[in-house]
Amino acid sequence: MTTSITRLASVSLFGLLLASPAMAAADEKLRAAAEQAQPAVIESLRDMVMIESGSSDVDGLKKMADYTEARLKALGAKTERRKATRGAGADIVIGTFEGTGTKKLMLIAHMDTVYEHGILASQPYKVDGVRIYGPGIADDKGGIAVILHSLKILNDAGWRDYTKLTVSFNPDEEVGSIGSGELIAELADQHDVVLSFEPTAASPVAKNDSLLLGASGTATGTMDVKGKASHAGAAPQLGRNALIELAHQLLQTQDVAKSIPGTQLNWTTAKAGTVRNQIPDHATAGADIRLTIPDGVQKLQAALDEKVKNKSILDTEVTVKIEPGRPPFVASDRGRALAKEGQAIYAEIDRTLDIVEMTGGATHAGYAGRSGKAIVVESFGLAGWGYHARDEYIDTNSIVPRLYLMTRMLTELGKKK
Repeated sequence: MTTSITRLASVSLFGLLLASPAMAAADEKLRAAAEQAQPAVIESLRDMVMIESGSSDVDGLKKMADYTEARLKALGAKTERRKATRGAGADIVIGTFEGTGTKKLMLIAHMDTVYEHGILASQPYKVDGVRIYGPGIADDKGGIAVILHSLKILNDAGWRDYTKLTVSFNPDEEVGSIGSGELIAELADQHDVVLSFEPTAASPVAKNDSLLLGASGTATGTMDVKGKASHAGAAPQLGRNALIELAHQLLQTQDVAKSIPGTQLNWTTAKAGTVRNQIPDHATAGADIRLTIPDGVQKLQAALDEKVKNKSILDTEVTVKIEPGRPPFVASDRGRALAKEGQAIYAEIDRTLDIVEMTGGATHAGYAGRSGKAIVVESFGLAGWGYHARDEYIDTNSIVPRLYLMTRMLTELGKKK
């Protein structure tokens, strides 16, 4: 679900720096190179889809790390691998290129998918017209393919108009970047611009490709209720039913976020009792929390603490704890200016590029943009649909435009002083 946030762009020195004249004529050499690269992109997509790499699949993630590292080395990058600090213990792949220009540029994508091991048996790689299906093909192996093949095109053209170009492929974006987020933030702060390669939507309601300027941060809420056990048949009145109190608290807190703009809370799990004939003395519930404001956790925590003071069953104990997750991503005015440059680049090839203000999903771009030091824009990956569901696919009609967008954008960024 997408929501809109209207923001006025303020003029800044860097904003003026990013502004560029209208670009009407296409770069025919780059467009031809993108067209020639399409078969190789499809081959790369197949290679990666055939590697199952769910967020907990250490073996699959190692294969993806081996694959991407080898591809980066073939492009001339100096590579390293760092262990994620939490989670399954997979590797983060980092490739670094040294150039002759002035800008420090960073490209990020993720190697993990949401699918369990063995998914290819029920959802195999297949081609159906302009759609290519496969688990993770859009989210985010399409993004990896755009990075690798855009750099190949520019490498073949001899482009080195940057002082440093860093590529980071992480293994845990789908579980909140729990072991890579801090490294992404650290690396991003060392760069002028960070481009993230999550997919753009190819849904029936999305007429055009897009770039993303905002995504929710995440947090996990836990409600814990302690009551008193007793015999459910012989002496229920002696108990303090934690399940009933939990139900009361869920109902009275379900709309608490509506009074705090920029926050969203949904109770999604619950558990109480172990046997039928005992009044339960313990009950818990879990909440999915989304945030677009930096102090959202604190505001929600205060509101929930106040709400749960109102109890239905006396002598029960109710606590709520919010654990912060991934920070929200909200692009700066400099990021908006860069996205508008992308629109001008798409217009060169007679295509429309939409700018999406906000999505309820989350992205590792939140870590990249956390400090505000780097310009960050999201969704440079391929157009796709069905991710986090069934029959995930990419639209092959997006391959050439997205390669053109990325190669043109990088060359334009390299010209900035």
